Amino acid sequence: MRIATWNVNSITARLPRLLAWLESSGTDVLCLQEAKVAEDTFPFDPLRDLGYEAAVNATGRWNGVAVLSRVGLKEVVKGLPGDPGFDGAVEPRAISATCGPIRVWSVYVPNGREVDHPHYAYKLQWFEALKAAVAGDACGSRPFAVMGDYNVAPTDDDVYDVAAFEGLTHVTPAERAALASLRESGLSDVVPRPLKYDHPYTYWDYRQLCFPKNRGMRIDLVYGNEPFAKAVTDSYVDREERKGKGASDHAPVVVDLDV
Repeated sequence: MRIATWNVNSITARLPRLLAWLESSGTDVLCLQEAKVAEDTFPFDPLRDLGYEAAVNATGRWNGVAVLSRVGLKEVVKGLPGDPGFDGAVEPRAISATCGPIRVWSVYVPNGREVDHPHYAYKLQWFEALKAAVAGDACGSRPFAVMGDYNVAPTDDDVYDVAAFEGLTHVTPAERAALASLRESGLSDVVPRPLKYDHPYTYWDYRQLCFPKNRGMRIDLVYGNEPFAKAVTDSYVDREERKGKGASDHAPVVVDLDV
């Protein structure tokens, strides 16, 4: 079974690439982030034509997550129970579903913006709510994973130059502590292999030639419970999908499972 996570940075802008990638990659389950559409304009029909059902939590031009599956889709939960919300609104950042023998969450963790910004405090609160929401599945016997754009690099090795991020979000001790706390619920980091270079970066800024220079970050993560981790036979970053005109600034992270 092949599953993946991908921040597509607008499913409308990326739809031709998404459909082509699904056809060529043999992916059974795909967790999407930053759909940036309302649910009533989500492209259900072209995905259905390829054999994929879609569960969607999206409300408009910002955020939005989905789970695509060609192996079944049930027990869908939209949103994060206990979501703290930001500025009086609950944002569409999480969705979970059971797809065949596995259960997954697709999550788009708040960016945090700046360390002294209210969005940073919201990010840490959101992590606490996520940990509470997944605790039961994390210690269960069914293969289970929380997949998506975490907006945190777990270690210094997960950024091209940690000095370039001094004083910025994504690398702070508090954010990394939130990741560690999430893992303590019974999850482990399924670290993919890179298809090029030494580090499996998943995100490269559009600016300053970051992708050609490989100035990247590993912030798209797959956190799986013990049954999930034991079933992993391979994992890699599909860096090729970051190339060319109209690419997202994130690459898909692919995981193969023997389930």
